[in-house]
Amino acid sequence: MEKAPEQVIEALRKLLAEAKKLAASSSIKNEGLDACIRKAEALLASGDVSAEAAVKLSAELGALIKGGFAEAPEQPSGGKAAPAPAARTAEPKSAKAPEAPKGKTVEFSDVDPNAYYYDAVQWAVSKGITSGTTETTFSPDKTCTRAQTITFLWRAAGSPAPKGGENPFADVKEESHYYNAVLWAAERGIVSGSAFKPDDAVTRAQAATFLFRNAGSPAVKGGASFTDVPADAYYAQAVAWAAEKGVTPGTKDNTFRPDAACTRGQIVTFLYRAQK
Repeated sequence: MEKAPEQVIEALRKLLAEAKKLAASSSIKNEGLDACIRKAEALLASGDVSAEAAVKLSAELGALIKGGFAEAPEQPSGGKAAPAPAARTAEPKSAKAPEAPKGKTVEFSDVDPNAYYYDAVQWAVSKGITSGTTETTFSPDKTCTRAQTITFLWRAAGSPAPKGGENPFADVKEESHYYNAVLWAAERGIVSGSAFKPDDAVTRAQAATFLFRNAGSPAVKGGASFTDVPADAYYAQAVAWAAEKGVTPGTKDNTFRPDAACTRGQIVTFLYRAQK
């Protein structure tokens, strides 16, 4: 095991100090950042710091600091263009929507108190699941990527550390801010395959499937008969569960629009409703 050079250790110390300062100054508690700070403190205190461990922790801390508790900016690889903003789809209010979160509210200039996602945004921010894209905006109509969606889901679960270290995805790098989130999701069977496609926009069908699998793929009492959801589609049971649970009742004209890209406002709303 190669020992970390002094300059690498010093860089980790500086990042740790910056992370602790950020955590202390924020009113939002983020378990992922707190856990990373504890790991860095323990590693430095051990006096036996490997280069691999120091570099990995530095990357994790750097991503969290850069994001300011928000998801890190999308960084498409291979010249791939970032997803275009999704067309705004009004998400109907759910008959089973949970009660509004209590406590301090965070007002964003682009989040109207009458918007269907207002309570969900307040909940997500208060839980450290995501923050705004700036100090004054949330960007509810901005397209949400697969990596961001899984990261939100992971943070909603308390940012648990993956049990193993095996990475099944060739396009998920260890230095990525969503690395632990994706490994955790793979271990739980929420995502699978050899490619994760982190920068692709998440679709309504995928979002429903992620939430359904995270809930343990429970049996569905009935079936939601959306005209655009084939009975043999991989997401059919997930969509039926989402409708039954009140996560989303679908769109207009008895349709679900499974291939439509989801926005940040929609994703935090789905997560919020799925908590009940």
